[in-house]
Amino acid sequence: MSALDLCRLAGTVFLAVTLVVTGDTCGKLLTQSGVDPFIIAWTRFAIAALVLWPLARLQWRELGPMKDWRVILRAVFIAGGISSILTALETEPIANVFGAFFIGPIISYVLAVVFLKERPSATHTVLLAVGFLGVLLVVKPGFGMATGTLFALLAGTSYGCYLFMTKLLAGAMRPTRLLLSQLLIGTVLLTPFGLSSPLPVNEIGVWLLLIASALTSAAGNYLLVIANRTADASLVAPLVYTQLISATVLGVVVFGEWPDMTAFAGLFLIAASGLGSLATRRAA
Repeated sequence: MSALDLCRLAGTVFLAVTLVVTGDTCGKLLTQSGVDPFIIAWTRFAIAALVLWPLARLQWRELGPMKDWRVILRAVFIAGGISSILTALETEPIANVFGAFFIGPIISYVLAVVFLKERPSATHTVLLAVGFLGVLLVVKPGFGMATGTLFALLAGTSYGCYLFMTKLLAGAMRPTRLLLSQLLIGTVLLTPFGLSSPLPVNEIGVWLLLIASALTSAAGNYLLVIANRTADASLVAPLVYTQLISATVLGVVVFGEWPDMTAFAGLFLIAASGLGSLATRRAA
């Protein structure tokens, strides 16, 4: 891949992750307004599914593969991850939540080594160890760890399992249809939780934020699908770490949340781990 193509890819991925963070920023605004995280997660999946359905050109007869246990389990993990991250955002700064969330690639890496017998390189292992140290600096594990931080770690763990299941399904379904499958199944899974919470009736501002949260998140994930279709996933994955930039900036601008120096150091190590992985893959 040429330098120009890499710059275009990096721009696409950065726009994608910024849209995802924007969706979660809307989600945090909603939780601060008293909206239940499960309602936000439920409407996010449902609205995104309605928008993506025409783009996927999915016929009813093509819903069969969605009964595959791997597809269902993958959707369970992403639905749990989204619900957990929205719960974490109720009380924790955005940058810290996304810092903890990046335990996900490490979980995916370990699962791939154990179950898929992937042979990791020493360099990649060291870089992931650096990223893990960064996560520890962000979450500050101990008896005083905030509940929101625990939910952020749960979200990252769920996301790591989701990434692993995506590897298992590689080539089984077209990327757009795989994305739609998680939206449809996630909507079904979250419907009982969404309906058990009070809906924000006659609150136009709240509904606008719910729609914005769903559409920006869906647009970001769709762009990531496009990026993964135009470049190798191993090249796209490290670029996702630029999400930390968007999370930090939006946290400061929208909520006035400045990570403390320890968290800043952790975020720097996590970003360095991602950029190091990108440089390693470029060199290869």
